[in-house]
Amino acid sequence: MNNVPNLLSLSRLVATVVIFVLVLVDEPWSFLITTALFLLASATDLLDGYFARSLGQQSSFGRMLDPIADKLLVASCLLMLAADETIKGWSLWAAIVILCREILVSGLREYLAELRVSVPVTRLAKWKTTVQLVAIGFLLAGKAGDEVISFVTGNELTPVVTYSGLTLLWISAIVTLYTGYDYFRAGVRHLIEE
Repeated sequence: MNNVPNLLSLSRLVATVVIFVLVLVDEPWSFLITTALFLLASATDLLDGYFARSLGQQSSFGRMLDPIADKLLVASCLLMLAADETIKGWSLWAAIVILCREILVSGLREYLAELRVSVPVTRLAKWKTTVQLVAIGFLLAGKAGDEVISFVTGNELTPVVTYSGLTLLWISAIVTLYTGYDYFRAGVRHLIEE
């Protein structure tokens, strides 16, 4: 349990709690710190898998903890962004699609694991995760990021950071539907065979 990959996964759980607290502070500086912390936590998602393979520290606990830490980080950030109305209106549908896919895939993976069927993560699913994390990073920076850009450029406040995040969120949601369908198709095939 006390190996580098597991500690990185645990750090994502801790970061999720700290991000929640910082969002509640609701100050421009807290959103910039939140964004930086979120990006660091997102980087640990790449690093824990790399270290697990390269150091030979793969474990059952790590295989269970890693997706839980990922899903809690993403889901809690999406819910917080919806609560503070950074994600609102039609864009809520993108967040709902992402959350529903995460729940569906988690359930399917658990079901398929009982059948001893492994569904490998596709390259497209990895890209989807990357775009999703970048989108959430932009959205967490949101208004504070827009204000920084406005100050630096000397232009009127334009929600460039927020709009970029929402656009990436929609791209992620569309790819999420496709990758979710792949998992669903694999799960149904095994369900029918059983």
